[in-house]
Amino acid sequence: MRRLSLLALLLVTGCGTSAGTGGGQVACTEIGAPRGVSVDLAPGPAAAAASTAALEACWAGKCRTYPVELSPSTEAVDSGCDGDQPDAVCSAEVRETGGKHGFATIDDLPELPVRVTLTITGDDGAETSRQTLDITPEPVHPNGPHCPGMGPQAKLTVGADGAVRDGT
Repeated sequence: MRRLSLLALLLVTGCGTSAGTGGGQVACTEIGAPRGVSVDLAPGPAAAAASTAALEACWAGKCRTYPVELSPSTEAVDSGCDGDQPDAVCSAEVRETGGKHGFATIDDLPELPVRVTLTITGDDGAETSRQTLDITPEPVHPNGPHCPGMGPQAKLTVGADGAVRDGT
């Protein structure tokens, strides 16, 4: 009976082990993800003309407008390696793509349908685009799918033609 009790204690203790100790659990960090909507403008006339953007979000009978600070989008470009050997030094450079991106932080964004209106303004202050669509923000998993979701977030993409689409 004593051996059975000891075996049961070991089994229960083993179920609570943390990552790296053989218990099978995966550690999740405390990294978070802000609630909000990202905006990506594809390279083209719409992005070239865009200076600022604003996002109006409506749910539960209330509408609020949030600023979207637009920044140039970039990508990494391979600059080559100084040889073929495993210890060769390789590098990359960052270059602008011609697109733009931004994020509207919405601290109380729900995981429910939200009607959004994206307004893009040019350098001269005139609207270059204004479109409304319905989106449903979803949790994001910055630590991977095995960890709890954060956010929620949604994504809007603006094509080279200026058309706004739900990017999720």
